Amino acid sequence: MSTLTVAATQMACSWDADANIAKGERLVRQAAQQGARLILLQELFETPYFCKDVDYKFMELAGPISENKAVRHFRTIARELEVVLPISVYERDNNALYNSLAMIDTDGEVLGVYRKSHIPDGPGYHEKFYFNPGDTGFPVWETQVGRVGAAVCWDQWFPEVARILALKGAEVICYPTAIGSEPQDPTLQSKNHWQRTMQGHAAANLTPVVASNRIGFEKGDKADITFYGSSFITDVSGAKVVEANETDEAVLVTTLDREANARTRLNWGVFRDRRPDLYRELLTLDGKHTHASRT
Repeated sequence: MSTLTVAATQMACSWDADANIAKGERLVRQAAQQGARLILLQELFETPYFCKDVDYKFMELAGPISENKAVRHFRTIARELEVVLPISVYERDNNALYNSLAMIDTDGEVLGVYRKSHIPDGPGYHEKFYFNPGDTGFPVWETQVGRVGAAVCWDQWFPEVARILALKGAEVICYPTAIGSEPQDPTLQSKNHWQRTMQGHAAANLTPVVASNRIGFEKGDKADITFYGSSFITDVSGAKVVEANETDEAVLVTTLDREANARTRLNWGVFRDRRPDLYRELLTLDGKHTHASRT
């Protein structure tokens, strides 16, 4: 099928995991009723965003992908509705903890897991305390509705991630997110920057982006965050085609033309004219591809 209808959602979360999963299911069903075949829920939606605080008890929320309640639940929903669902969860694998995403296909099969690669650490966003850096690389899944790439929240600020997903053939890139106010400075407002960054990834890679963020005020022990929603979907040029507001639960749906987008990627010449032989500095932290020997 040439077209693919995709959806982004946003909602507020409580400490009742069953209620959050039920709310997510309701939004998924609304999107499916509007024809969506790929439906994105936000980052770590089973609970509030616990990384506001540093507390060992929250590590107990992690578990194996195979035992995760949300993954098991949405495998059934995906099979019933014949939709693709990227599900963001807190994963434990032996002694390692990851901020992970399970890609569920239309038959309910988990095609694979992506583990968040870039782990932030700042006031109210203490993710390095809770998560190991991901070790999966950046997979693109051949789902029943098309080739889907996904990364998680802080990953969305890194152009290398989107470029790798596009190089590997992603027809759409999904970013589940949890971002809002900055506890150390309430005057900081990153919403527009956040959107423009992902719009730039879509434009540079001629690949549509679906971004789902949470909403609501969440109070922590030492930090509070108001999540600003503003979930959106772009077209192949990076233009926003649908967008939610900062405060309300939402289901956003739009239809992408996969074949037309593929022609645009081919004809624009961006991938033809790349010079990976000149990009060695990208493999360094300081932008220098040669270093004087140290004695």
